[in-house]
Amino acid sequence: MPILEVHLVEGMHTPAQHSELLSAMSTRYAELLGWPLDGVRAWVTLHRPELWATAGTPASSRSAPYFTAMVLEGRPVEQRRRLLGDFTDIVVDVLGVDRRLVHGRIIPVHPDDWATGGVSGGARRGDPRTRLATSG
Repeated sequence: MPILEVHLVEGMHTPAQHSELLSAMSTRYAELLGWPLDGVRAWVTLHRPELWATAGTPASSRSAPYFTAMVLEGRPVEQRRRLLGDFTDIVVDVLGVDRRLVHGRIIPVHPDDWATGGVSGGARRGDPRTRLATSG
């Protein structure tokens, strides 16, 4: 279920940086959650500079990345904190941005509000046959 989205200002970073960011963050996500890498979904959303403001100023030369990471409810607080810290470290290292400008959020999702293959996480947890048939 790991879902990751990184919001960036268009034209401030290279496609190679986007790729490196997605690869590093996806790998770290899988490691921290103990989840198969092929089950992680991640993307970069680019925003036109005139549609982004940092500290009330349209983005002209300041990059202020923002990321969201969704996890199933029940993950320990320490694990969620590590995700926030590690993702911030990766953004800073790959994009070379000021750590103070990186913001991130963990969004917990109730298992009944998430589905894979049309089967909710709650149903998979409650029915071992469904869990085995739809794991991943």
